[in-house]
Amino acid sequence: MPADMSHLPVSTRRTFLSLVGALGIGGALAACGGDTGGLDSGGGSGGGKPTLKQWYHLYGESGTEQAVQRYAQGYERATVEVQWTPGDYESKLSSGLLSDSGPDVFEYQLNVDMVRSGQIVPLDDIVGPVRGDYTDTDVTATSLDGSIYGVKIVDDTGFLYYRKSLLAAAGVQPPTTMDELIDASRALNRDGVKGLFIGNDAGVTPAFGGGALLDLVLWSAGTANLTADNRIGFTTPEAKDSFRKLRELAESGSILLGAPTDFWDPSAFTQELAAMQWCGLWAMPKIKEAFGDDFGIVPWPALSATVGKPVTFLGGWTSFVSAKARDVDLAKDFVKWLWIDNAEAQEDFNLSYGFHIPPRKSLAASAQKLQEGVAAEALRIFNESAVAPNPMWTPKMKSAFADAATAIVRGGGDIDAELAKAQQAVEAELARLAA
Repeated sequence: MPADMSHLPVSTRRTFLSLVGALGIGGALAACGGDTGGLDSGGGSGGGKPTLKQWYHLYGESGTEQAVQRYAQGYERATVEVQWTPGDYESKLSSGLLSDSGPDVFEYQLNVDMVRSGQIVPLDDIVGPVRGDYTDTDVTATSLDGSIYGVKIVDDTGFLYYRKSLLAAAGVQPPTTMDELIDASRALNRDGVKGLFIGNDAGVTPAFGGGALLDLVLWSAGTANLTADNRIGFTTPEAKDSFRKLRELAESGSILLGAPTDFWDPSAFTQELAAMQWCGLWAMPKIKEAFGDDFGIVPWPALSATVGKPVTFLGGWTSFVSAKARDVDLAKDFVKWLWIDNAEAQEDFNLSYGFHIPPRKSLAASAQKLQEGVAAEALRIFNESAVAPNPMWTPKMKSAFADAATAIVRGGGDIDAELAKAQQAVEAELARLAA
């Protein structure tokens, strides 16, 4: 576990884990587990009913484990044994999916290797009838090769949080472009308060505990790590311009570095170490507790007024059915019953223990906690600006791109040369997948 996460409360680790799919941090699950113990199982004899095994990572939000046990007990067609997984969920899941004693149903994020190796089954038949009640972003994040493979459980996203009073005192408007963000950060950098916090790594180094901006730096410039037809998207002139702007921001002297916790925790903002911070929706209750109505949110700014658009990420968790499930049809029925049909459980899971967006659009639109004020604005930004991660973007690709971004933004490296190195590594991975 990285030193900067070793003393985090479980709830903080949980919110960081929810970003894994969006931020593309290979191996982050292994890095963040504070407990290396084995699996804890729940459930028991079903009196002749078939048994389904359902696996979760360890949610640190108080009440979540009891909630999923309660949901499982309500399913009448099978005895559902819930396995709550402390520690290295990624490795345990990887081993479990290869064995005959692994999960029937589990949560994770879609990736190409799970699909191409036949570890999960398509869920088009249960998602198809309600496809229109999910955002296109959610469907994109759970689809590959023309099939839908997962049902979203939780939607997470992020915002640029800002103190209204501090911006007003500095005569600054919430930024909508990178030039405006750089100017705002400089103007707000005064009286012992830094202008902006984007992570102790300047937003580009997952191995350092961050990497919050690796996708946003491209999306905000109108491109992506891979194009829709899975070609290199990070070497365009717009991508290179976006890196120049991010480096200018990092070198401005106005961003906070060396904060006690990283971007996924709002402490740097709530302790008034920075006037603005990139952080997640989950942090909103703590920020509201600290500042009342004296804060606002915007998405990550566009590269310019004419290039790109404001964006945010799609994070969260997705439910899958293992191809080795003892009864695939029964497992699919359980996923449908819980995460598609059971509106009460879905709203409860997302909003009773933490602060997240129910993936079903109809539920998000009617959820009381998302109807007013900044929370309603958060839902609007999510619906309009969230971008899905590409399941084809593998850990090797992520690592190569992160190395290039780190060298460019934090090391002053040559943009063309560093991105060319990353391109070579990514093309090798694409060739592997094509083969």
